[in-house]
Amino acid sequence: MPTKTLPHPRILSRSPWLAARLKLLQHEKKALKEYDRVSAERRRLPMVRLEKNYVFAGPKGPLSLRDLFAGRRQLIVYHFMFDPKWTEGCPSCTGYVNALGDLSLLAKRHTTFALISRAPLVKLRTYQHKMDWKKLTWVSSSGSDFNYDFHVTIDEKVVPAEYNFRKLPGHNPGELPGLSVFFRVGREVFHTYSAYARGVESVTDAYALLDRTPYGRQEDWESSPRGWPQKPTYG
Repeated sequence: MPTKTLPHPRILSRSPWLAARLKLLQHEKKALKEYDRVSAERRRLPMVRLEKNYVFAGPKGPLSLRDLFAGRRQLIVYHFMFDPKWTEGCPSCTGYVNALGDLSLLAKRHTTFALISRAPLVKLRTYQHKMDWKKLTWVSSSGSDFNYDFHVTIDEKVVPAEYNFRKLPGHNPGELPGLSVFFRVGREVFHTYSAYARGVESVTDAYALLDRTPYGRQEDWESSPRGWPQKPTYG
């Protein structure tokens, strides 16, 4: 039997390879500039005041959404798919959390990261222990409207079916993944951003997460929205 040739890129000498690489580099720079433009537009999004007082079950007792900020200005929530009937969390959400890098930079930029799921806290704690996610904050939204209001639990008996900002009439009830960002002004909490589906899958490092927040990376090179400094003074 003849040996099949493994598919591979073209083989060139160094000079034409470099020419092709430099051409690709221009495209990469263009894509990066567009990414920065979109990030700046995202920082300029308006925000919506939350009128409901969401309460979650945490390891040390009930927590409000404001409590989850842990005194910081910004809160990033990953909506982890974990139906109350399930014994384990969603495999794709598990893969997302396993892919998270070192998030210690978030706290230095006045930002907190948390997981929220609809399953009871005891199931979340058991799965968290199994996966050895010791440093992550994970709370249960069981008994709350939170998942329904942010369209990561679909059930037309509760709210009209919607996902990724599109109506889903007749969609089967169930859990879906997402990422939401909240901003605190004093004791008031505001919703600034949400992303769903593939808009979440690569947001796994501290910089990518900060790019979803109103204050962004807080670096000098970033354009500063709303007149605040690139490196805000927190209070």
